[in-house]
Amino acid sequence: MSTVIHWFRRDLRLADNAALYHALKSGNNVQCIFIFDTEILNKLESKDDARVSFIHKELCAIDQELKELGSGLHVYCGNPTEIWPQIIQKYQPTGVYANNDYEPYAITRDQKIKDLLYTKNAPFHTFKDHVIFEMDEILKGDGTPYVVYTPYSRKWKAALTADHLEPYPTEKYFNRFYKTETMDMVSLEEMGFTKSEINFPSKTTTLGTIKNYEAKRNFPAIEGTSRLSVHFRFGTVSIRNKTAKGKKTSEKWLNELIWRDFYIQILYHFPHVVGNSFRPKYDAVRWSKNEEHFKAWCEGRTGYGLVDAGMRELNATGFMHNRVRMVVASFLTKHLLLDWRWGEAYFAQKLLDFELASNNGGWQWAAGSGVDAAPYFRIFNPYTQIEKFDKQHIYIKKWVPEWGSADYPKEIVEHKAAREICLATYKEALN
Repeated sequence: MSTVIHWFRRDLRLADNAALYHALKSGNNVQCIFIFDTEILNKLESKDDARVSFIHKELCAIDQELKELGSGLHVYCGNPTEIWPQIIQKYQPTGVYANNDYEPYAITRDQKIKDLLYTKNAPFHTFKDHVIFEMDEILKGDGTPYVVYTPYSRKWKAALTADHLEPYPTEKYFNRFYKTETMDMVSLEEMGFTKSEINFPSKTTTLGTIKNYEAKRNFPAIEGTSRLSVHFRFGTVSIRNKTAKGKKTSEKWLNELIWRDFYIQILYHFPHVVGNSFRPKYDAVRWSKNEEHFKAWCEGRTGYGLVDAGMRELNATGFMHNRVRMVVASFLTKHLLLDWRWGEAYFAQKLLDFELASNNGGWQWAAGSGVDAAPYFRIFNPYTQIEKFDKQHIYIKKWVPEWGSADYPKEIVEHKAAREICLATYKEALN
């Protein structure tokens, strides 16, 4: 039989994997590969970046599964445009299968690989896998994309059928993996990285967590969220499986998954949001350039307990509770009047679950410049946020043990004055 390639990207699992299913069902031998893309790796600032360790760990697990099936995972490291000629020479594939990636860089990269494969008579087949609805599947009546979440979510729910949540039974065809000699997994050290000491969240979550999500999701001191975001990001869990559970158990949890689809289709339709405000007039806001304020925010030394706790948690674990993300983003853009792009870039460095679409969407929401964004005059009060969501100060004291003592820094800006300056600055730019 001829050989086809399944190219893992952000779908790191064998079960319920759309492209892998179609590759296996094609009737050909299937060789699985992964490419550590140096175009991405070279931009990472830390050599113990937890995301690289996470991907490497998951690839080792996939490789072990494949070895038990008499196959193996071939892992490369380099620029995909330089790696693919090597893959073609080794395997002489008659086709390549991969799941869609909607980020601007990925779209450009995939087109180059598709063009290369075309010259080798090897079609590049791509499939929807890490979203429920993609690209042009949910549009307004006039054929244009939604830019407001609520009507998008209504149409999303109306369009959802049981077929959208049906898993791909890849296990039926596991006998079609390419039988190969054992290949050594490329090490982190060979790629210039070291193992991260961050603990990764489990990919399992209880139905109780989902069921109680609405009641507990806003309180950072308790385990009220699923912590699955990193697994959605790298496809170590199936979006179809988790959406089915959410649909049965918690509409609020389902709504959060719809937000993910919403932001991904915004990025696809409006790629200018990378580096620019979705609403161009917001680029007229005169941001502060105070680097000392930014450094204090990054290090969790602003004098505002909830902000500092969130930033310290992020720096230590790669995770930040979603309620706290909104508070720290509002504080940076409204209290400190620092450009949302500064915060977006810092989160991109630190978040274990960093996803361009959601990160960009969240930051532009906080700044008022994005789709369906909070109005510019909505400014989170960091004191009342504590009263509402960490009244016993459990979360703050966990991450800021010196909070309330003489060792804790004074507030770098005064809340009321900062609010007035923010309102005046935005008003000047938007009028």
